[in-house]
Amino acid sequence: MFTNGNGIFLRYVYLLILIILCTSKILSQNQVCFEIEANPNPNHPAFGIFSKYVNVFDCIKIYAENNISDEKILHVASVAAELLDNNEDGIIDDPLIESSLIQLNAVMPIFQSESGNAIDTFFDNLYDGCTGAVLFRNEIDPNQPGHWGDDATVEEVLHTINACGHVEVYPALYDLEPNSSYLTDAMDIARGGQYITLPPYYPEEAWYHYDDWTCDYGCMAMEYLYWCIVTNMDLISDAQTCFGIANEWEPCTPELFEATDTLMFNLINDPLNMLPQQAPDGNYCIDNVKISKDDNNSPSQIFSNYPNPFNPITTFRYNLQKDAYVNISIYDILGNKIRELINNQQPAGYRIVQWDATNYMGRRVPAGMYLYSIEIDDLRFMKKMILLK
Repeated sequence: MFTNGNGIFLRYVYLLILIILCTSKILSQNQVCFEIEANPNPNHPAFGIFSKYVNVFDCIKIYAENNISDEKILHVASVAAELLDNNEDGIIDDPLIESSLIQLNAVMPIFQSESGNAIDTFFDNLYDGCTGAVLFRNEIDPNQPGHWGDDATVEEVLHTINACGHVEVYPALYDLEPNSSYLTDAMDIARGGQYITLPPYYPEEAWYHYDDWTCDYGCMAMEYLYWCIVTNMDLISDAQTCFGIANEWEPCTPELFEATDTLMFNLINDPLNMLPQQAPDGNYCIDNVKISKDDNNSPSQIFSNYPNPFNPITTFRYNLQKDAYVNISIYDILGNKIRELINNQQPAGYRIVQWDATNYMGRRVPAGMYLYSIEIDDLRFMKKMILLK
């Protein structure tokens, strides 16, 4: 039995521990600027089984059962936003992927578990939505974004974006049928041969050896694309994960990936393909459209391009916080520069510049996809835009 002094001391220690734990929990909560809403389609035969809903840029509609915590649902929304707007400038990185996800009504369902009737009810009645994957409550861990074995959110959201976006928009790069795309050609090399069905064993030179017999060739290609993207993000390079996934995927670090799978490394790191490069951390909250550098040599800017798609004029807006060299140029899809809008040193301040596609060497630029390059001091990035007919 403790004395009164010891009891007071223990109560003090206990209170201090509670304060530390509570403070730690508050500090560890992710910053997510999305709101959970009531299901907007309660009478829909597929969506009606859900009670919670988050709309991510109109690109991915998240539906969740009532017993899924708000924290987990918002984590999924944040990860989806980070993958779509990977540089977090407030603009979807690829407008064609954005259009495809909206047109196909991409959906990310979250279920309580694999058991029960909810999944069957959903898929039996889904006639107007694209679902590349599903999530279950125990697969979501907001404290470990994308960590293998703990949080499957990055994987399943990527599958949805890839299946309802990349495969549809860029079939020459990402189609899932044998001999149909850059992706499947690269996978055949990674698996040590073209195996339409699961082989009895993979050759020694293979570095991708998925062994789930329920996963057909297209499924194998989708999983392969996931491994390549998250490896390039440096999301699976810790020793425990490398060991845990070695039976399926060997080049678990960006360095091994670059040295082993040259084809996919080049595909994913080609800026024209606009695949996400940064691993989601579960934080997404854009108050302003900002592009910034941490070092003192580069200014912090606010930049936007609107409308996109456009016809025939699009506007570029930017706000320099200090004097900076600025270059804004337009390229065709082959990388040929067709117009330089700005190329000079500019003082701090707010600027607007427009591109009129009807005025190019006395003729109108053909409708289609174009690229605009923005260079502000040592910061440079390139994005796609669509000129409509």
